[in-house]
Amino acid sequence: MSSAASAEITSAVLSVPAAAPAEAAAHYAARLAFEADVSDVHADLETGAPGVVVVDTRSRAGWDQGHIPGALHIPTAQIAELAPQLIEPTQTVVTYCWGPGCNGATRAALAFARLGHQVKEMLGGFEYWVREGFAYDSATGAEQRPVDDLTAPRSGISCAC
Repeated sequence: MSSAASAEITSAVLSVPAAAPAEAAAHYAARLAFEADVSDVHADLETGAPGVVVVDTRSRAGWDQGHIPGALHIPTAQIAELAPQLIEPTQTVVTYCWGPGCNGATRAALAFARLGHQVKEMLGGFEYWVREGFAYDSATGAEQRPVDDLTAPRSGISCAC
């Protein structure tokens, strides 16, 4: 391509310049302080890692449809009332809701933070838990769906990101 032709091409990505490396590092470190992914939450639950409690913040109907084994069910509207009775202040709370199109886990994380808990939001919510092929409990018992290979390797092993 000639230099004249390349001069006419503009980058949509670079229409807003990338942040300086130090600013980018601070931004991404901060995001990791607020978020956890499904695979990491699964790994912690499988190993029984101490200090983490997973909270499903959906309605009873959502919980009955399916939820992460070992999670507590505290609908967002009941966090202020139930959290002090159910969760030790030293535990880090991981909230989840339906999926990335729902901000219920974000609202729940805010409620826990306002109560003084350390908290992270599980990215992808229950949707990505199921899509990554992890087992879940429902009102009818344990269930599991095949891995959606658009979200995780077909082998079912962690993506090892």
